[in-house]
Parts: sequence; C-alpha cells; structure tokens
Amino acid sequence: MVSEPAQERSNLIIPLMIIAAILPVVGGAWWYLDHKAAQVPPAAPLTAEAKEYVPNLKLAHVEMRGAKNLTGASTVEITGQITNAGTRPINRIELTCIFYDPNGMLVARERVAIVQSLLAPGAAREFRMPFEGLPDTWNHAMPQLVIAAITFAG
Repeated sequence: MVSEPAQERSNLIIPLMIIAAILPVVGGAWWYLDHKAAQVPPAAPLTAEAKEYVPNLKLAHVEMRGAKNLTGASTVEITGQITNAGTRPINRIELTCIFYDPNGMLVARERVAIVQSLLAPGAAREFRMPFEGLPDTWNHAMPQLVIAAITFAG
C-alpha cells in the first residue's frame, strides 16, 4: 500500500509535468506575437508629383496634449493647422506620425488623414489626430510628422 504523502506527490507530478510542457510553448507564442506586433511596415512612398508639392503644404500651431478617455485609458491628441500654399486643389492629405523611445528607436508609426475634403489653394484647415494605446516605451515627445500621401482634386 502506498503511503498518503507518496500518493499526494504522484498526484502532483502529472499536472506539474503538463504545466512544464505547456509553459515554453505559450511563452514562445507570446514572444513571437509580441515581436511581430512591434515590427511596423513602411508606408507607401509619395508619388513624384506629391513629393514636388510637399513644400507648398505648411503645418502651423502644432500642439500635443495628453488626456484620459472615458474608460480611463491614456490618449494623446495632436492638433494644428495645415495650409495649402500651392496652386493645386487637394482632396486628401495623410500624415505619418512616428513615435520614438528615449534612445531614438521607433516604437510606433500611425498614418492619419488630416484632410478628407477639398482644400483649395490658399486655404487653411484645422486638424486633430487622437492616438490611443501608444507603447509605454514612447518618450512622450512630439512625434515626427511626415506627409505620407497627397490626393489632388480633379
């Protein structure tokens, strides 16, 4: 007859062996998914026509502020104004906001449309870009703002 302590030990060995076998698989899957999520694909490049026009787009009064949303999560909001100082009407402008960590390493890249209807030559428009879920490693400085796309009217 097996003693009670020996029986209790044998009852614990099987669950511990199962946990020991599953833990590396779960940890490896978590690491892989976390690593894949950190890789940010590059945005499509501007067309030659759009690159030539970029100097005609003027960003002004750009400000960043943090807040908590209704669920208590941290949000960052970037506001400003864009002016079409060129001669062509524009239907859409997208910015890429590039967030860095304190060491200057890229931690997030978000592409946001700031103009989604006609912006006539000489006209200015206010924009607002809200961001949620930025990585904790972000340095909390103004991200790099890059014009990512321009769609001309007509």
